[in-house]
Amino acid sequence: MQHTDIVLLFSDSEKYVGTAVKVCGWVRTSAEVKPMTFIQINDGTTSLKNLQLTIDQTRFDDEEYKLRIKPALPVGTAVYAEGELVASERNVVELLVSEIRVLGECPGDYPLQKKKTSMEFLRTIPHLRLRTNTFKAVFTVRARLSYAIHKYFNENGYKYVQAPIITNSDCEGAGEMFRVTTQPWATDYKTEEEYNSEDYFGCKAGLAVSCQLEGEMAALGGLGRIYTFGPSFRAEHSNTARHVAEFWHVEPEVCFVDLDEIIEIGEDFIKFIIRDILESCKEELAFFDRFVEKGLLDKLNHVVNSEFAKVDYTEAVEILQKSRQKFEYPVYWGADLQSEHERYLTEEVYKRPVFLKNYPKEIKAFYMKQNPDGKTVAATDLLVPGIGEIIGCSERETDLEKLQQAMRDRNMPIEEYTRYLDTRRFGSVQHSGFGLGLDRMVMYVTGMTNIRDVLQFPRTYEHIY
Repeated sequence: MQHTDIVLLFSDSEKYVGTAVKVCGWVRTSAEVKPMTFIQINDGTTSLKNLQLTIDQTRFDDEEYKLRIKPALPVGTAVYAEGELVASERNVVELLVSEIRVLGECPGDYPLQKKKTSMEFLRTIPHLRLRTNTFKAVFTVRARLSYAIHKYFNENGYKYVQAPIITNSDCEGAGEMFRVTTQPWATDYKTEEEYNSEDYFGCKAGLAVSCQLEGEMAALGGLGRIYTFGPSFRAEHSNTARHVAEFWHVEPEVCFVDLDEIIEIGEDFIKFIIRDILESCKEELAFFDRFVEKGLLDKLNHVVNSEFAKVDYTEAVEILQKSRQKFEYPVYWGADLQSEHERYLTEEVYKRPVFLKNYPKEIKAFYMKQNPDGKTVAATDLLVPGIGEIIGCSERETDLEKLQQAMRDRNMPIEEYTRYLDTRRFGSVQHSGFGLGLDRMVMYVTGMTNIRDVLQFPRTYEHIY
């Protein structure tokens, strides 16, 4: 259907004012104030700006008005309209309607009426909540953030690698994979191996928890500097505001760099994508700053203008122990720090983003480079005010014997990682990388407090929305 996007009527209004325009959209609000009728529509090309359709009731007799105009008034109705675009002191521009017709009717039980609606209720209608201001703004920012991520890596010489989703190796070694199978339930098999041997792939398969191992193999295989960007799956029994079973994961891998260098890359990357959002999504961020998180813009500007702190894990534990702060979870050397600890460090102690590095090896993944002290690994998490960890990062272990021993310590089936281990046999080099959860990053830049509200169809423990 030939029409003009509403965003163009606002962004290039001088071109369109005084001309005949055709538009489409969904009704957001309507009002009849004799002798005029006003309808606000949105076609998805703008987050928060609706186009006002102005209809002169005196142009229609009662029967004609009832047949042609009344059906276009219910909220949620899809309409087509044409008329002259004119300047408006209140609305920038508005359309003086000469013709309007309904494209899709909307009955009275449409759940998004003009009233305050809770986030909990909106999660029950994920197919419709994108028509609200909040979710239109969230997904506008999410789309731009995804673009900025690709833009950063493209401008810095990275190659985009599409890693497989189905795998037979558990990257994290934690056994939190979803099984992939075509086998029906059966009790005829004597062993798991026998069962798997007759499955689709002839072996046990699952959904990838990370693309890191494939990313390492791509980088070490000759590409040198790569990134992956796609879904990851974790079968954790977590039902918190920060956990979902399916999330979007950004994972660069860079050869010939150590931990300190990948930290510099991580800081540069985070500042780049936040700057892009601050510049490209001003209207949306102003909305979030006003209605979702007071001070959001100050927080984001503070991040891009700060030098990130770098603190050793051991020092951080000592700071937390001496703080006299009452934490829900105890703090001791060897503990996997919780969100409350991370937020205390960023919000109360350093008041800026913090790279916490050199974690105990027992709480980190097998592939992380072991430090000379024999107790810690060259790993770091980027902690940011307001949310805690946002990046997990490490230098990778290149010593084949140490890597294999770390796998044995975790009872991992080394024979299933032959190709990965080959990268340490054939011209291994120092390399590092990190992982960023896109969904948590969207939470951070919008101020949304529940990860279920930055995914259209979130998958969580015991629930598929």
